[in-house]
Amino acid sequence: MGCNALAESKNASVIRKHLGYDHIPGHWAEPLNHFHREHFNPYINFHRPCLFPVPHTDHRGKVKKRYPYDAMYTPYDKLKSLPNADTFLKPGFTFENLDAIALAISDNEAAKQMNEAKRQLFKTIFEQDCKAV
Repeated sequence: MGCNALAESKNASVIRKHLGYDHIPGHWAEPLNHFHREHFNPYINFHRPCLFPVPHTDHRGKVKKRYPYDAMYTPYDKLKSLPNADTFLKPGFTFENLDAIALAISDNEAAKQMNEAKRQLFKTIFEQDCKAV
């Protein structure tokens, strides 16, 4: 899968679920970037579980993907499960530092904080855009 296909897949399944399909004008890019950096990305990476495919060969020899519940991880937990996972970290990052972020709050609390930040962001956008009209 190419990078563009991966980005579009994430847009369809993750971003649009939370932000919707409406156009958001470009002058809101900085508040949106701040929301993603501070709230959305940490929630997605450390607290939102995802199903990961497990290849299975059927009786005809065709490889199919299955998504069993025991292959459900957060993206961070999946990264940690990979062989030599520490080699994928950027310089200066350690699993100890990342564990501290992941364990600082519960998954439910992370979802609450992200949803509240999203609510405030949309409230600001809606109020400002209504004043402009």
